[in-house]
Amino acid sequence: MKKITASLLILASAYSFAQNTQENTNNPILTGAPFLRISPDARAGGLGDQGVATSADNYSQFWNAAKYSFAQDYSGIAFSYTPYMSSLTNDVFLLNATYYTFLGQEERSTLGASIYYFNMGEIQLNSLNAATGDIVNNGIAKPNEFSIDLSYGLRLSDTYSMAVTGRFIRSDLFNGISDGTVQPANTFAVDLAGFYQSETMSTNNFEGKLRGGFQISNIGPKLDYSNSDDNASYLPTTLRLGVGYDFKFDDYNKIAVTTEFSKLLVPTPTYEKDADGNEIPGTRYIPNKGVLDGMFSSFGDAPGGGKEELKEIMYSIGAEYSYNDALFIRGGYFHESPVKGDRQHVTLGLGLKYNSFAFNTSYLIPMSKTNNALENTLRFGIAWNFGGETQNNYDY
Repeated sequence: MKKITASLLILASAYSFAQNTQENTNNPILTGAPFLRISPDARAGGLGDQGVATSADNYSQFWNAAKYSFAQDYSGIAFSYTPYMSSLTNDVFLLNATYYTFLGQEERSTLGASIYYFNMGEIQLNSLNAATGDIVNNGIAKPNEFSIDLSYGLRLSDTYSMAVTGRFIRSDLFNGISDGTVQPANTFAVDLAGFYQSETMSTNNFEGKLRGGFQISNIGPKLDYSNSDDNASYLPTTLRLGVGYDFKFDDYNKIAVTTEFSKLLVPTPTYEKDADGNEIPGTRYIPNKGVLDGMFSSFGDAPGGGKEELKEIMYSIGAEYSYNDALFIRGGYFHESPVKGDRQHVTLGLGLKYNSFAFNTSYLIPMSKTNNALENTLRFGIAWNFGGETQNNYDY
């Protein structure tokens, strides 16, 4: 019974978003450490959960560490808090802390560090006494997951930068279980990212900047919870591509519009087939492949072919209005196919900045019938910049 309980804990973590359970209709991609897919900051949360091509901010470590090279302040820190499944419980949440700084006076290279912690609350553990049929209380488990990141970014030209991030990941889903069949899973991962920001482009009505970015995140070995490669879970390796444009109408008013596309680079679950090539109900499994093999094969392994592949692409669009670089009003929309998770939501956000301090909050409104763990949730974040302004302040 303990093994069943442990399996349910894995399922709860890997399947964070409620799904319609009709087999052969829905085929979401499952991974370990799914907390790494959740937006940790309120600014991105207000822009439709995107950040690979938005302007640089203190939270760039999660989305695209290459953006730090275009930051307007020499150093900065940030903290954020995200309630999770708040409609069901009050002890499940995510915490994020981030720090970045430029290295040297030339302001071409950056260093970033962050910690991301997911607390899953308390879970009562029970087992069944086979002899008596009684339920036995086995105590309380406190599952949690966290990652620790370190990034280095380099500005290769006036308009382009790249960054690499190293990440340690620990997923302890079985805290409180000690029968020797399960264990906390530890692994390492790497992110690769690039960011482009054009020089100022002027027209008769406004000045503008074009932005573009990419990131491949969480490239690394699987999470092994039971000393068995067959049962190990893929990391949520993700490809993100984004593009945006800033419209600066005058010294006070600016609107930034950004869109982003993303895809999990993880094998799609499939089904065993009978002699006629038909899928056998109840035989859904995740192919066991190497990390690189799984990444490259994910572009063409969907059972339904090309149409199914397109359904694995998520997209979002967001807009941010800023007044005098002090007041920020944000809105966005995020879409995931109904058969791949069905996360579809509108987001709203507000930001306030005074001198070196900033406060951000966002709110998520679900747009699908599937339950969303972040629905009707307020996210909060604070940031503080120090060390003086950089040359990026004088680009406009």
